[in-house]
Amino acid sequence: MNVFHKIALQGLKRSRARTIVTIIGVMLSAAMITAVATLGVSLLDYMARGAAYKYGDWHIAFLDVESSFADEQFHNEEIKNMTVLQNIGYALLEGGKNPDRPYLFIAGYNDETFNMLPVTLLSGRMPKNSNEILVSGGVASNGGVSYVVGDKISLVVGKRKAGEKELGQHTPYSSGKERLVPIEEKIYTVTGICKSPAFEERLSPGYTLITKIDSQDKVDKANLSLFVKLQNPHKTRTYAEKTAKGNAYIFNDNVLRFIGASSEDKIFTMLLYSVGAIVIAIIMIGSVFLIYNAFNISLNERTHQFGILMSVGATKKQLQNLVLFEGFCIALAGIPLGVFAGISIIGTVLPLVSKNFRNIMYDSVSLKLVISVPVLILAVIASLITILVSAYIPARRACSIPVMECIRQTNEVKIEAKNVKTSKIIQYIYGLEGTLALKNFKRNKKRYRSTVLSLILSIVLFISVNSFVTDLKQASEQAVVYTNYDISFTTKDMKDSEIITLFDKLKNADGVYEGSYQATMTYYCTVPASSLAKDLWEELGLKNSDETIKLVADVQFLKDSVYMDYIKELGLSKDEYMGHNSKLLAVAKMYINSKRVHEVDEFKDIFTNSEMNISIVPEISETSVTQTAQNKDISITLASYEPLDMLPDLERNRQEPYIFIINAPYSLKAEFDASGGQTDIKGITFCSKQSAQSVSAIEKIITGESIIASYNIYNTNKLMEENTNMIFIANVFSYIFIVMISMVAIANVFNTISTNIKLRRRELAMLRSVGMLDRDFNKMMRFECILYGIKALLFGLPFSIIISWIIYKGMYTGGADEIDFVIPWASIVISVFSVLFIIFVTMMYAVNKIKKENIIDALRDDME
Repeated sequence: MNVFHKIALQGLKRSRARTIVTIIGVMLSAAMITAVATLGVSLLDYMARGAAYKYGDWHIAFLDVESSFADEQFHNEEIKNMTVLQNIGYALLEGGKNPDRPYLFIAGYNDETFNMLPVTLLSGRMPKNSNEILVSGGVASNGGVSYVVGDKISLVVGKRKAGEKELGQHTPYSSGKERLVPIEEKIYTVTGICKSPAFEERLSPGYTLITKIDSQDKVDKANLSLFVKLQNPHKTRTYAEKTAKGNAYIFNDNVLRFIGASSEDKIFTMLLYSVGAIVIAIIMIGSVFLIYNAFNISLNERTHQFGILMSVGATKKQLQNLVLFEGFCIALAGIPLGVFAGISIIGTVLPLVSKNFRNIMYDSVSLKLVISVPVLILAVIASLITILVSAYIPARRACSIPVMECIRQTNEVKIEAKNVKTSKIIQYIYGLEGTLALKNFKRNKKRYRSTVLSLILSIVLFISVNSFVTDLKQASEQAVVYTNYDISFTTKDMKDSEIITLFDKLKNADGVYEGSYQATMTYYCTVPASSLAKDLWEELGLKNSDETIKLVADVQFLKDSVYMDYIKELGLSKDEYMGHNSKLLAVAKMYINSKRVHEVDEFKDIFTNSEMNISIVPEISETSVTQTAQNKDISITLASYEPLDMLPDLERNRQEPYIFIINAPYSLKAEFDASGGQTDIKGITFCSKQSAQSVSAIEKIITGESIIASYNIYNTNKLMEENTNMIFIANVFSYIFIVMISMVAIANVFNTISTNIKLRRRELAMLRSVGMLDRDFNKMMRFECILYGIKALLFGLPFSIIISWIIYKGMYTGGADEIDFVIPWASIVISVFSVLFIIFVTMMYAVNKIKKENIIDALRDDME
């Protein structure tokens, strides 16, 4: 250890308070960087394990290979695990509706294959032998042919050939250019319906059926598919190119993308690392500011010492190395503590949010702490760079000051008398103490600005992060769907009679206690402007009452009993509102430009009268040549009631400033069909106390009904639960980040103010030596606190609001267009109180330490 290292260590020991606070700042910086990096690695591991659970724990699959190829790979050291799937053959799908997929593909699994290639059962059970089979759901939903559990199916199994070349699942169907060569007839018993396996490609010619391979089954020479998991997934592409030998292969990009090994998903990888880099950059910038201030103030304090060292021959490089050695010592103490703290924080938080992740994504995969040594090394390097940069910049500047200026310390204060003039008003209001405080700021603006900048940074960080959390909550809460049902089944292709028959069966599903069916059609009606409310005139840009306007009306057909309940609730006559040519109920309201949920009575009516006779015409598709639109005259009664929520329709994307829903009993739907109306969406809704259980039961019933029409099932409760979990997870991580950033900011302010006060110990001792009482001394310091606080708040609060607005606009343009800009008043109030409190406590702490010193010693002390 050379003399400069000893001087550096003595400086750290002499300024223990500043050294400890700086170490705490370094520890917090390293903890945040480590926490972000460890969280990212843990989430990626969770996503990779979840994808493997859902899509299969393999990286590459070789299709239609010979057994000799599989034998070679069994001895390949690059392979961590592998399994074989037997390609039993193809059979024609009798009655298939998809001309591009005319086959059934029979795949043979063994026990190891079932473990490595997941099978998701929709109903039934797994096959136990080679006479039982699972049918993928795509056979019904895409192929138009339905099988139910217990069916026995006879298949003529063979091979696809084009000339003498045998074709596999990787080769799309080519009509007229291939043939199916039959080999044998097999009879299978359907034991279950499953989701289409992940390895089944979109252009595969056959729908996959899965059976169990018996040990005594003879395996042909070229009827295998090989699924491989590598020791190093990043070498998947290289391995495939050198190993394939002309065989077709596919990659499991669903898994590889989360490992960072998917060349097809570079955008995902770039986005992932970009977000991580931005977060770490924010942490490093805040940390640099803290640590830079600590070293900068320390060097200002030791300018005289540097001048003496340079006068006896110390070079600039030696002095810079002295400061960098100080930084290294602080890093040696702070970084290990920070790394340990960061891992501990994430290790504590992950078990708290693991259940929420299960509810959102993979219910059978747990979120666990993953510690990556390379990532920890990168976190340490990032923290070390932060410290060394923070130390190097002020060291370089300090070494550039001429020697005599350093010894005399004439560089500290270079100001003329006119520049420290103060207002007589200040002197009149606050006396000599206020004048002295204000003059101090003017004579040494560098220290003053450093303190104010520290406070401004603290305010901006705290308020902007809180604002981001508020916007995130808004965006998440807008995703909540407020409905008067829990489960919906929607379709466009089923007949009305089929919908009603299916409803009668589904209403008995487990957990269902109330249900209805409905359908929606879109109609238009032309009304005079005089019948519309003035508020709608402004929205539609109407000028005078002679104009007419075309309005969009949704005709919602409800189950007759549900419609009757509305009539009874409103106290209306059944005879008047039920039956042929009867009046219809309607809701016609203006939208409220606010994101909170409103009661029906809060919305303004769009019509001036409560009863109207209107003529409506259906919306006809532009491509339709068989249907013609016919006007239908109806009488409507406008009422303030909450209609049954319409079924979700992804194709509906209208932006009218109003809602106009006409309710009608389902028994009248045929009359509207006759006018040429086309059904937008139809389906069934249910209420359930255990929606997940009910959805499972409903899916089993639907699977058994051999429905070939396309349909969707929505679990509204699940969406709300997922949203609640997302809000919880966002809150946990956001508030941890806020707390840690706030601690860095507090450490920054404490370090800056306390050191600045210490640098003024001789000045303050001088005031006390000429008779300034403690009461007046405290008055002067309180005035300085107010000046610091007001200056920081005047700049910090507006800048924070601007940053909050930028964050809001970023989220708004990024897709969260249903959120409002909210000024974070709570955060502002907390910031105002915290800033003044921290300044006051820090200054009182520093001043009390100075008061305890002997005045003569302080006056004679040259700060060395």
